[in-house]
Amino acid sequence: MTDPSPRTGFIGLGAMGAPMATHIARAGRLRAVYNRSAARAEAFAAEHAVEAVNRVDALAAICDIVVVCVSADDDVRMVCEQLAAGLQPGSLVIDCSTVARETACAVGQRLAAAGIGFVDAPVSGGTEGARQGSLTIMAGGSESDLQRARPTLALMGAAIHHMGPVGAGQATKAVNQVLCAGINRAVTEALAFGESLDLPMATVVDVVGSGAGGNWFINHRGKTMLQQHYPLGFKVALHAKDLAICSAMAQASGASLPLTEQTRADYARLMAQGHGDEDISALYRLIRPAAGED
Repeated sequence: MTDPSPRTGFIGLGAMGAPMATHIARAGRLRAVYNRSAARAEAFAAEHAVEAVNRVDALAAICDIVVVCVSADDDVRMVCEQLAAGLQPGSLVIDCSTVARETACAVGQRLAAAGIGFVDAPVSGGTEGARQGSLTIMAGGSESDLQRARPTLALMGAAIHHMGPVGAGQATKAVNQVLCAGINRAVTEALAFGESLDLPMATVVDVVGSGAGGNWFINHRGKTMLQQHYPLGFKVALHAKDLAICSAMAQASGASLPLTEQTRADYARLMAQGHGDEDISALYRLIRPAAGED
């Protein structure tokens, strides 16, 4: 592909996908969008002066590069099967979904058999990072495919890391999701502990957030958790789905993830209570000192 401005399509306009696609559209590189909910695709297309299509094969017929950002492994497999049948040889698929490494490898092989390049490129940074174009991108694929993908990825992310062959991006994202589970639990537990000591908690967040215990989560979610407010960055249900993938990978590799399993159990409780669409900081609902009174 020598065209400096390839025709780019985007599949999946959810909480992450829509702002990611917006950056591509603003750069004048987006040709068409597809979303399972046609109304969402049509609204996006009207706002950004691109085409909305109602079938994946229709998008494949008019695009050279397709970015995918959907929720589940089955969705990725279905979409990539249709892309394999519809894209021209020499095209490129960039999958920014979070799925199992085995899924990435399988769809990569299917696309390769059709002469289509593939990069698994899961992202980290939540909806804030998607809106700001500051996502961290963990990419798996050949060097040549990644080089073709970089101009598109650079519109959505501030850091692009080549982690190895296809599947390595998803494996790295799994590590990231385990870390997020641990940080979420540590921060919520620490804040609950501080509240039990009758400390001025807003000040505590500022103090510990600037010290060795500081991290993105306490700095951006600490005070809102104390107010029992959970602004959406990453849904409980989606993190639970990702952690299930991590658990399966750990079982296959012989690794142990006890903290992850505890967080999965807590997320299951939250989802049973109807909080699956809330931000993962809603874990504080279970851990805060007054939780037993709910």
